Amino acid sequence: MAHNLKLSILDLAYYSENDANPGDVLKNSTEVAQLADKLGYHRYWFAEHHNSSALMSMFPEIMITHVAAHTNRIRVGSGGVMLPNHSALSVAERFSMIEALHPGRIDLGIGRAPGTDGRTALALRRSWEIMKEDTFPEQLNDLLGYFAHDLPDNHPFVRVIANPDPSLTPELFMLGSSSGGVQFALDKGLGFVFAGQINAEMAIPVLRYYRDHFKPSKYCVEPKSIFSISVFTADTEEEANYLAAPTLLMWTLLSTGKRFTTFPSSKEANDYPFTPQEITIRNQQLSKFVIGTPEKVAQQLHDWAKKTSVNEIMLVDGYAEIEARKKGYTLLAKEFGL
Repeated sequence: MAHNLKLSILDLAYYSENDANPGDVLKNSTEVAQLADKLGYHRYWFAEHHNSSALMSMFPEIMITHVAAHTNRIRVGSGGVMLPNHSALSVAERFSMIEALHPGRIDLGIGRAPGTDGRTALALRRSWEIMKEDTFPEQLNDLLGYFAHDLPDNHPFVRVIANPDPSLTPELFMLGSSSGGVQFALDKGLGFVFAGQINAEMAIPVLRYYRDHFKPSKYCVEPKSIFSISVFTADTEEEANYLAAPTLLMWTLLSTGKRFTTFPSSKEANDYPFTPQEITIRNQQLSKFVIGTPEKVAQQLHDWAKKTSVNEIMLVDGYAEIEARKKGYTLLAKEFGL
């Protein structure tokens, strides 16, 4: 399985002190996506996060449309759209339009979490009643029904169309970082992406469970699984660890309830005075990372692919500096012969 390993990228659009203004973040993302397109990466995805001064990816559809228009081959998508924040009809309409503009290149990764805190989720949804209910199963059914034009005859919106034709359906994936999301992927016959950057320990059993229990559907004729994890590479081990420090610091601070206004630079992260408690937490985060020279990273990614039974790995972008990002992805593309 691992010998034909595909590589993809998940861009969180971090805003760091290296950026002159927040708009530079999205310009940099476009440049990296164009480079990934030329280097042979398979997908380039954007996440959905809200109420963050350090992240510039609030609505991935905007960057998906922009990047797809500025690239030629690479698939572009969401990792993911947090469905509880939206109406299913609106998501189906937006992604049908993007699919029409860039046929055969658009992915819709679907998440169950809000991608933010409770107060912001309320601001997005504007209803305490909706906040109290788990409406995701119903929303997912509606979303798929709008795409496929097969809502049940007794559905209140059966006569509402999201697009002129079911062919305007992007490639669909369910996202998960535990055992919850995988069951939706299996029930609907969707692709599945496991977030190892959040919960690496559960990746192996969950992804194997998905592959072992998958049944063909109108969306996938065979299991389509992706493992995502934070990856940092450079010419030397020392430099790779230096570049990984900002993301390690971010996860450490999040775990202790601290917030940061901008994504830390590599220098700031490496100079940070960790407390003994924070050092322990930082070391606990290392299982969510692959760090090292291109040769070492390639070996670890092949090992992950073999253990999780996937043939595609999504590299979660966490480089604080644009040139390090470009170099890292160039080194890995050469190592893998993309």
